[in-house]
Amino acid sequence: MPLDAQIPSGPLAEKWDRHRFNLKLVNPANKRKYSVIVVGAGLAGASAAASLAELGYQVKVFCLQDSPRRGHSIAAQGGINAAKNYRNDGDSIFRLFYDTIKGGDFRAREANVYRLAQISNEIIDQCVAQGVPFAREYGGGLANRSFGGAQVSRTFYARGQTGQQLLLGAYGALMRQVGQGKVTMLPRREMLDLVVDEGRAQGIIVRDMISGELETHAAHAVVLATGGYGNAYFLSTNAMASNVTAAFRAWKRGAWFANPCFVQIHPTCIPVHGTYQSKLTLMSESLRNDGRVWVPRQAGDQRPPSRIPEAERDYFLESKYPSFGNLVPRDVASRNAKEQCDQGKGVGSTGLAVYLDFAEAIQREGQAAILKKYGNLFQMYEKITAVDPVKEPMMIYPAVHYTMGGLWVDYNLMSTVPGLFVLGEANFSDHGANRLGASALMQGLADGYFILPATIGGYLAQTPAQTPNPDRPAFVEARQASENRLSRLLAARGKRTIDDFHRELGLLLWDSCGMARNEAGLRRALARVPEIREEFWRNVLVPGTNAELNQSLERAGRVADFIEFAELMIIDALARSESCGCHFREESQTSENEARRDDANFSHVTAWEYQTAAAPVEHREPLAFENVTPSQRSYK
Repeated sequence: MPLDAQIPSGPLAEKWDRHRFNLKLVNPANKRKYSVIVVGAGLAGASAAASLAELGYQVKVFCLQDSPRRGHSIAAQGGINAAKNYRNDGDSIFRLFYDTIKGGDFRAREANVYRLAQISNEIIDQCVAQGVPFAREYGGGLANRSFGGAQVSRTFYARGQTGQQLLLGAYGALMRQVGQGKVTMLPRREMLDLVVDEGRAQGIIVRDMISGELETHAAHAVVLATGGYGNAYFLSTNAMASNVTAAFRAWKRGAWFANPCFVQIHPTCIPVHGTYQSKLTLMSESLRNDGRVWVPRQAGDQRPPSRIPEAERDYFLESKYPSFGNLVPRDVASRNAKEQCDQGKGVGSTGLAVYLDFAEAIQREGQAAILKKYGNLFQMYEKITAVDPVKEPMMIYPAVHYTMGGLWVDYNLMSTVPGLFVLGEANFSDHGANRLGASALMQGLADGYFILPATIGGYLAQTPAQTPNPDRPAFVEARQASENRLSRLLAARGKRTIDDFHRELGLLLWDSCGMARNEAGLRRALARVPEIREEFWRNVLVPGTNAELNQSLERAGRVADFIEFAELMIIDALARSESCGCHFREESQTSENEARRDDANFSHVTAWEYQTAAAPVEHREPLAFENVTPSQRSYK
């Protein structure tokens, strides 16, 4: 089956408007005849569900949490990009488009990224109308700040709580539709399988996480907005419940998985400080606006930072990248921090950290001004580390944060399974090989508020209006498969804990398929994963039963999927023997140790079709660049 991205013809700036005009429409009176399932209620899911219900569709929303307000989007801190050019500093839709394409190392579709830049301005208007409390300037206008990978100020923010405030806006819109009876909210449900019947996605199997009961739900279309798979690494900035299960099960049902090895490493996280940790904490990239990153010039220097004079400090990002300084993109900042630590200049008890210092900014602007911008972030850091960033520099180190890979979708956000739409971080996205800061919230809301509501109508207009029958054999088979899998997990009465297996898998991925990768390490990891999988099913301990709240059973299912999915990640990393963005192959670097792309052989999206976990079938979507010229990324 060829990969047809359904990219419309015509000039770049006109593609989206032309496409919307050419899409088939559903009569307003007929929309109530169609039902849509939305899995996930973070920014992408909540905004999509609210928008679809506002149009008149009947919507069911499923989420793991007890409320959509707890979606992982709440954890986003720094901001959301838009090309409003309020600062009059030279920003434009095309500049936002170019920065995003370049930041992704030219591994994203032009048409999708330009559409994202176009819609960015509408998102801000929508959110302001909802009452989202963006920061404002003295005169009342919306404030902007800089972010990595851009030389203009285009990031809108609400202190360090931007994701939370945007999610509350989407939640309000969603609950309005719940109140009107157009949305049925089903919390504390975990999707276990996708039902594909007559070649179309027509429903899902979920487990009620309180009672353990399996439920079957049918609809005319299914929307996945289930986030990313960063928790495959065990330690990440993701919420503990974030997982790959929904997307992975959809992959096994025919939805191809694109670029699974593209994982973003965030440079500004609180370092690992003990084997007892279950997750890592993000410190917003916005801190690099005023915080200066440095290490001691002398390897092995263990003096407290206050005792290291200015002349003996290495502000390595500022010296190496004078044009962007501390605001280089995340992948560049992460690799350079790792490089300094590898040279023995790392700080802290582990040597795996660098300083983020606010002393100069506090002296320049005053403590009150800095706390007004970053106060809650400073409080969070102090609460976790018992160190006051006003008095001492923060210690930070890169960590797994976001995943650019995901289910392959076309321009309409539909996967290779007709009727299965994928939004936000769950799709392979518009970010290429690296995500610029403040673009995840932009993509999630663009997908949910503006793109899906237009494109899903083009599919539903050609879909029979009769309600899908949940008693059909495809539904029965999917439910039985889920029951069998749960029974198999509960039958395991081994001696190793679920977290023990997860920690081993995560460390293997971090060492072999993390910030730096090479063929030998990837092949060793590829040989080890099946061994971990075999031992997991033989020796894992899953207590309890299925007829109750059983968080061990939930985690066991997710870790089993992570183990199998890790194999696909490594296979994809091996197949892409170039460096690009966050995917840094040690065999492919410039003389200055920067990532070296291979456009002649790898200017494509790699989409994997499920056959077996160990032998997926590779497909390629060529990337055409008609409006930008791919070049060696330089932030100097």
